[in-house]
Amino acid sequence: MSKVIVRAELEKLKNALKENNLQDLSKQINEELKSLNSTTLDIAITGMTGTGKSSLVNALRGIGSPDFKADKYLQKTNFAKYDFFIIVVSECFTENDVLLTKEIRKMNKKYYFVRSKVDQSIKAEERNPDFHEEESLEKMRGYCCEELRKAGESNPRVFLLSSWNLSTYDFPLLLNTLENDLDDLKRQVIIESMPAFSKEALEKKKAAMEALIWRLALVSCAMPSQSQDYAIRVPGLPLCGDISFLVATMGKFCRVFGLDEESLGRLAQRIHKPINELKSAIKKVPLAGQITKEFVLHLAAMSDANKAPMAVRFALDFVPALGSLGDGVASFAITFYMLKSFLRDVKEDAENVRAKAAE
Repeated sequence: MSKVIVRAELEKLKNALKENNLQDLSKQINEELKSLNSTTLDIAITGMTGTGKSSLVNALRGIGSPDFKADKYLQKTNFAKYDFFIIVVSECFTENDVLLTKEIRKMNKKYYFVRSKVDQSIKAEERNPDFHEEESLEKMRGYCCEELRKAGESNPRVFLLSSWNLSTYDFPLLLNTLENDLDDLKRQVIIESMPAFSKEALEKKKAAMEALIWRLALVSCAMPSQSQDYAIRVPGLPLCGDISFLVATMGKFCRVFGLDEESLGRLAQRIHKPINELKSAIKKVPLAGQITKEFVLHLAAMSDANKAPMAVRFALDFVPALGSLGDGVASFAITFYMLKSFLRDVKEDAENVRAKAAE
């Protein structure tokens, strides 16, 4: 692992210690992590039957009845609890789409318009001898915006999507827009939960997890001393590194990058490939549900964690305040280095799965 990269991460810890002592900083970070773990992002996917809601987000609530009363339905389904709405249309707007827009606007909630099944529309228009894809896309966008203006939307914005290939059209732009409109905690949640559909998405996930690692390592120092059954033993160091903490955190990393049964199953269904074909691309890490105490111990024995005494000295030299942790500095170093190495492997496997899915 590059010392330059490690130094950059430790620099963030060093800067944070300029404003807080180590004990206060650890408590603050622990509270932040608890808040993050308890934060939910509630998204309402609305639209008529057949517009592609279920393809856009599986199992999220949608409005699918053609004869509902928008104002009454929104009350019955407690739509006020949602953070924002995505209104999905396919080929044309309906009266109910207009009603939905007006009712959501009354609640002062953010909402976004999605024109779905764009790939199908483009494929149908390709038979036209005068077909130009960009012109067709602008025509779709223009029609949607015009209908929204008629419904009273002063500055309409429409995202063109294909649920089959998320990296095409406006899906990346939609995600960036959602992130920018959310607060810090919910922005982290959407980055963690968004599909790993592109290199840019993977890099964004990696950056989000890297930002957590030194915080997680610091919190691990405050954990009670572990018995030999639940700690990592490294020659020359006290018992260190909470195994159950590492198992849980590594499992989270895998889920964030889509390396779990549920995520792979959804991907396999969406692209019509056997799930085992996707799994064959995973070479370095287990799936989230397969990370065990034995795996962590094996990883510690085989990885840079064997250089832990040197890692401890490096951390102390760069951030002398860590010396006040006593034996806890060993837990910091073990947790920090093991998670950094594991994250690198997770991202590599996620890239391999994405490549396999694209074949």
